[in-house]
Amino acid sequence: MKGVLLVLLLISSILWSQRIEWKEDKKLVWSNFKSKINNQRGKDIVAYTHCGWAYSVIKSSNPKGEAKVTIETIFNEDKSWKDDKRINDYVLNHEQKHFDIAEIFARKIRKEIAEKIKTTSDYDKYFQTLYNRIVKDYKNFQALYDGVTEHGMNKEKQAEYDTLISNELEQLKNFQKP
Repeated sequence: MKGVLLVLLLISSILWSQRIEWKEDKKLVWSNFKSKINNQRGKDIVAYTHCGWAYSVIKSSNPKGEAKVTIETIFNEDKSWKDDKRINDYVLNHEQKHFDIAEIFARKIRKEIAEKIKTTSDYDKYFQTLYNRIVKDYKNFQALYDGVTEHGMNKEKQAEYDTLISNELEQLKNFQKP
């Protein structure tokens, strides 16, 4: 029995090690980028950050019962890629900001959930619509960030976004994951 438990712990440890949860005091490092395949089109891409959210919900069978939604911002190591010959700290900062942007939008989701979803009925009525809207805004923002900063190569615009992202995280601080 102890052997089975140990094997299950090792397997779960391996599975969970592929995902990193966003934490304010924990920054990405190049060893987190474990994919060997560049799935992005274009030879100018130096690195790719695969990040987003995982959510879970606990609902009641009673429509007036409480609904609890948990949102986590995650980085997927096995889908994140780097070109070992061209990486540097500047590029890593750009990739970290992609992860930070995912956290900003997770906080926006948490904020709307706190404001609109108290019951199972609220969840059923509002969650998918608000989630889809924020996902769309998130994807648009990520694309705009890469476009304006030229994937981090425009240092002036990157510095502007670094400040903007930091300010957004601070403004939404009340909605970071407890």
